[in-house]
Amino acid sequence: MTDAQIIDGKTLSEALRAEVAAEVAELRRAHGLQPGLAVVLVGQDAASEIYVRAKGEHSRAAGMHSVTHRLPADASQHELLALVADLNADPLIHGILVQLPLPKGLDERQVLAAIDPDKDVDGLHVVNAGRLASGQPALTPCTPLGCMIMLRETLGDLGGRRAVVVGRSVLVGRPVAQLLLQADCTVTIAHSRTRDLQAVCREADILVAAVGRPRMIKASWIKPGATVIDVGINRVPFDDPEKAAQGKTKVVGDVAFKEALGVAGHITPVPGGVGLMTVACLLKNTVTAAKRIAGIED
Repeated sequence: MTDAQIIDGKTLSEALRAEVAAEVAELRRAHGLQPGLAVVLVGQDAASEIYVRAKGEHSRAAGMHSVTHRLPADASQHELLALVADLNADPLIHGILVQLPLPKGLDERQVLAAIDPDKDVDGLHVVNAGRLASGQPALTPCTPLGCMIMLRETLGDLGGRRAVVVGRSVLVGRPVAQLLLQADCTVTIAHSRTRDLQAVCREADILVAAVGRPRMIKASWIKPGATVIDVGINRVPFDDPEKAAQGKTKVVGDVAFKEALGVAGHITPVPGGVGLMTVACLLKNTVTAAKRIAGIED
């Protein structure tokens, strides 16, 4: 068997961002509507700063109205909730994203619950989770949405395929399972308490790894020819002893990528895979939210 085909997140995300930019231009031309995205960053976490900067740059590049609100690390719960309330009421803002994690002392659940569900472009509000579970139109978490776009671009119709999702988080595992069900897959959600996890994984035509454990899923866990979507982002020491001794790290996924190449039919790399789709899907969600708020049919 030849090596698996790589699902190129860079190419797919660039194509999606181009589609979003074209749709934004058409909304502005036909309806005078400019989708607006507000990102809230509390504190000065270095990784969060990078993510927030990228979201702002990509949203502006797509022709959107983009604002970033920064609060100090010692901001109170009241201050943060007041900002969210202001953004809920702002007619120029159609999407609100509060960058996670929040500094200690802030109630993440309360903040997410305060976001207007129709502006919840991260798809984390319980109302959107309920809408997704019941098959109603919902703003879907960006990473699961990116996974589905990659799968459809790679495989076309997903109906009838057996899908196994390893991980049951509300951020990825559960919503991606719901989306796979909606695509007429037969879906199993597996996790740390699943008996004979390897055997369950080997049944999958589509295997989604979202557990946050570096290289946990080995080649022997993968059905020959399966499509593997690796959501994991894990920092590990370099294999090179000299680099490892210097404390240098690299990013790897939840799948043992090199050995999986010889078994899978298609696979996403880490980095260069699902992660690149996440920001593109945030832009797509913002456009979706703007159209629904304005009463414009998809």
